[in-house]
Amino acid sequence: MLHARRPQYRTSLQRRRTAALAGTAALAAAALTACSSADADTASDKPATVAVNLSGSQVKAGEQVKVTARGGKLTEVTVADTKGTKLTGRLAEDGSSWTSDRKTAPGASYTVTVQSKGDGGAKDSKTSSFRTVAADKVNKLDWRPGAKSTVGVAQPISLVFDHPVKNKAEVEKQLKVETSNNTEGSWGWMQDWSGKDRVDWRPREYWQPGTKVKLKAQLAGVDSGEGGWFVRDYATDFTVGERQVVSVDLDTKQLTLTRGGQRVRTIPISGGTPGGDKASWRGTTVLMSKEGTINMNSETVGLGNSYNKMVDYSMRLSWSGTYAHAAPWNAAYFGRANHSSGCIGMSNADAAALYGQVRVGDPFEIKGQETKGLIAPNNGFGEWNLSWDAWQAKSALRG
Repeated sequence: MLHARRPQYRTSLQRRRTAALAGTAALAAAALTACSSADADTASDKPATVAVNLSGSQVKAGEQVKVTARGGKLTEVTVADTKGTKLTGRLAEDGSSWTSDRKTAPGASYTVTVQSKGDGGAKDSKTSSFRTVAADKVNKLDWRPGAKSTVGVAQPISLVFDHPVKNKAEVEKQLKVETSNNTEGSWGWMQDWSGKDRVDWRPREYWQPGTKVKLKAQLAGVDSGEGGWFVRDYATDFTVGERQVVSVDLDTKQLTLTRGGQRVRTIPISGGTPGGDKASWRGTTVLMSKEGTINMNSETVGLGNSYNKMVDYSMRLSWSGTYAHAAPWNAAYFGRANHSSGCIGMSNADAAALYGQVRVGDPFEIKGQETKGLIAPNNGFGEWNLSWDAWQAKSALRG
């Protein structure tokens, strides 16, 4: 009987030991679980780690601002200079990065403000700043037409640069034209009559009357190449007035002004003397300015001492000195013969009437058999003499 009871005693003891070990294991597992839970809670409270690619006071200009986040995502990024100008940007779909659309300008101080959220929901806000190195050489531009002006249907947007533009494509990308009716147009590069680089935006056809136009030249931070950096943006806006066209027929010696397709006035004229440098240009040009009474000296346009006189109702048509104006000294030739030094002359009364009716930007369409050739695109606004394909080919972004 004693021999039979020993196995039962050992079995009971083994069970008590097994239960004790199981209890110890369960206790240890509970402790590990509690520790892991605490670590997770701590991790969930951590904000995202944010980094900005630019810092310090000697940052190279012309760089995009890039902000990244680890352990969370970006919710909002603002980059602004001391003048309050902001660099807009794009946030990645997952919120992991933000990149500015524009590049930084030389000699500018920027503040970067970042709102972020950690993976566990912890929100944070950080601010940093940097300054770009000033430009050794600054490029600027002059533009036409002026802001808030009303112009004729042939007026192009024209930009002339102070210094050469080597990086034409980079510059052209930053020139944004907005119109109220989605007018088709293109930029075209040329050398201005002054010898400087110039780029014009011309519609495919004459503007529709009433069109509202805005130019945004977002050039701050763009390197023009040999000409240096742009450090500011430019903008202008204008409205297109009613359709007026001045037709000049050098064969019949008549000038006709039409408005909205209807004839307003026909004027007898005398154009440039055929057979030499005093002949008139042919082709379409644009009224550049109404200059009133000015001194005209033939020596300034390479014609020796042919004339030096005060001229009334002067309407400039080219940089080379072509005008429509009053020419009472030539009255015997109006409607009969071309006998001027290249300009379109008429009586005082007719010149006064035309001067009062035309506006800057109106086209002058000049035709005739005996001229000295087609006016060049850069001699005033002669780009209308190029076909649409030929004009588009002058864009730095073409092809």
